[in-house]
Amino acid sequence: MADAACVVGSATGFVDLGYGQTVFLGIVQGITELVPVSSSAHMRIVPALLGWPDPGAAFSAAMQMAALVGVVTYFWKDIRGLAGGSLAALKNRDFESFPFQLTLWIGISTLPLVVAGLALAHSLNSCGSPLRSIWAVGLACLVMGLLLAATEILARHRRALPSVRPLDLLLIGLAQAGALIPGVSRSGATLTAALSLGFKREEAARISFLLGLPAIALAGIKEFWELHKLSLDGHGWSLLAVGLLAGGISSLIAIWGLMRFLERFSTWPFVIYRILLGLALIGAAATGLIA
Repeated sequence: MADAACVVGSATGFVDLGYGQTVFLGIVQGITELVPVSSSAHMRIVPALLGWPDPGAAFSAAMQMAALVGVVTYFWKDIRGLAGGSLAALKNRDFESFPFQLTLWIGISTLPLVVAGLALAHSLNSCGSPLRSIWAVGLACLVMGLLLAATEILARHRRALPSVRPLDLLLIGLAQAGALIPGVSRSGATLTAALSLGFKREEAARISFLLGLPAIALAGIKEFWELHKLSLDGHGWSLLAVGLLAGGISSLIAIWGLMRFLERFSTWPFVIYRILLGLALIGAAATGLIA
C-alpha cells in the first residue's frame, strides 16, 4: 500500500502547483518537448531549481497532448497527404504506394516504445525512481549530446523523406523507445537516429515528428486515463487545462522555429547545450546542489 501511495503521489505532484507555475511549466514542456534537449529532463530540473514540487512523469506525459497540437498543426499538409493517400491505397488495393507504406511502418515502428513503456511504467511513475534521479538525467543528457555530435561529424546529410525505408523507420522507432529515460529526449533520440542514417537535418526532423505522432498521442491518452482513474478533482483538471493551453501555443512556436533553424544551420548549438547541461547536472548531483 505504501508503494501504491508513493506512485500516486508522484503522478499527481502537479496538484500542489499554482496556476502561474503550471503555465510556466507548460511553456517549458511545450518548447523542450519538440526541441532536442529533453522535456523530461527540464521538467525534472526546473521545479528542483525553483524549489517547486516535482510535477511527476504523468503530468509531463499528459502535457504531450499540447505538443501533439503543435505537430499536427505544423505538419497538417503532410498528415492529410498520408491519410488521404493511405485511404486511396486501401480502396484501390495499392499496398505498395508510398503514403500507405509510410503510414504502416510509422505504426509498426511505434511498437518498441509501447512495449518498453508498459514494461517501465511502474519505475517511471514511482517516486524515488532511479530513472528520474539527477544523476541519471545528467548522464542521459551528456550521452545524447555526444551521440548527436557524432552524427554531425560522421553522417552525410543528403537523404530526403521519399528515400525512407522500413528498416530506417524501425531503427528510428527503437531509438524513440530510449526516450522513456528522462534526459534522453524523444525528439533528440529520433533526430539523432535519422541524421545517422544520412537524412538532411530538416528531413530528419520531419521524420522524427511524423513518427512521433502515434507515440505522443498514446502517451497523452494513457496518462489522461490514469489520472481519471486516480479521481483527479476539478482543481487538478483545471491546472492541466491551463498548462495544456500554454504548452500548445509554445509548442507551435517551437516547432516552427526549429524547422526554420534546421533548414539553415547544424545541430551544434543543441550538442553544446546538452553536453553542458549534462555536466552541470552531474556536478550538481555530486555536490548536493540539487537533491
